[in-house]
Amino acid sequence: MFKFFGGKKETDTAEAGQAANGEPALSEAPAEERKTGFFERMRQAVSRTRESFAAKIADISAMTRIVDESALEELESALLSSDLGVPTTMAVLDALRDRARYRAIEDGAELRELLKTQLQGLLEAPQRPIPSPVAPPKITFLVGVNGTGKTTSSGKLAAWSRAQGRSVLLCAADTFRAAAIEQLEVWASRSGVEMIKTRQGGDPAAVLYDAIAAAKTRGIEDLYVDTAGRLHTKSGLMDELDKMRRTAARLIPGAPHEVLLVMDATTGQNGLQQARLFTEAAGVTGIVLTKLDGTAKGGIAVAIARELSLPVRFVGVGEKMNDLLEFSAADFVESLVG
Repeated sequence: MFKFFGGKKETDTAEAGQAANGEPALSEAPAEERKTGFFERMRQAVSRTRESFAAKIADISAMTRIVDESALEELESALLSSDLGVPTTMAVLDALRDRARYRAIEDGAELRELLKTQLQGLLEAPQRPIPSPVAPPKITFLVGVNGTGKTTSSGKLAAWSRAQGRSVLLCAADTFRAAAIEQLEVWASRSGVEMIKTRQGGDPAAVLYDAIAAAKTRGIEDLYVDTAGRLHTKSGLMDELDKMRRTAARLIPGAPHEVLLVMDATTGQNGLQQARLFTEAAGVTGIVLTKLDGTAKGGIAVAIARELSLPVRFVGVGEKMNDLLEFSAADFVESLVG
């Protein structure tokens, strides 16, 4: 042990209704109360990861007063177990070593603060301004493989936008999967928004065309488009998605304004390579990380940000309509590391 020194034509409309679950809109609470509520919910979501991670950090703190190579090896194990992955873990440790070359890391408390700074920096690095159209609607495609919570996230995003005081329309462009349209209808009703749909097997680009036309006519601000679950290897579905992108751009300059890839946090590193290839094929601009409350490997959020160079935009922390939180790097790191 040694010390470190120095230095996305036949249509129907699902009519809107009031939220069926009786949950209060997030915007009803005062801003400070909402902020506190978000932080507590984030803490609950990452509690399984934090319990394991915090215990290991505490062990490091108790092991030695001066943080040395042995302590960093223990930290490496903690980071890997929380699913940061090898490349991201090594990047964090290298930064800590560089810091230690010019000034020793005195104790576990200082190590914790430096670690929080490193993790927050990695999460914030790919963040960029969200593009806004010159005239509404803003069009957001939700893409990803089946089973990640893509249709559910579409409905929750509709509720989130309504809580911000924005008008919303849903587009059921997943005409490939059985029951996808019916599932989105349920979420449209719950979140109190209208939905444009077609029959199963219909042309997704055609229903998107009708949805954009309806949104423009009605002055809708946000249009969320639930697309068919696909893999990057499904060339027919990827071509279909490209057709939808061209349709959106022809009708609204710059559309789609966001393409959100929905990822299941419980798949961890196993889903990262698939997400990487999917991102290259689909023009993804951000991530919706679902089921964060169901895993002890919440560190995958950091790996996504660094290895995919994409911002995590939202996290799913439960099954209820309001269980989708706009991601905050600072709150996430504070919840995780403490």
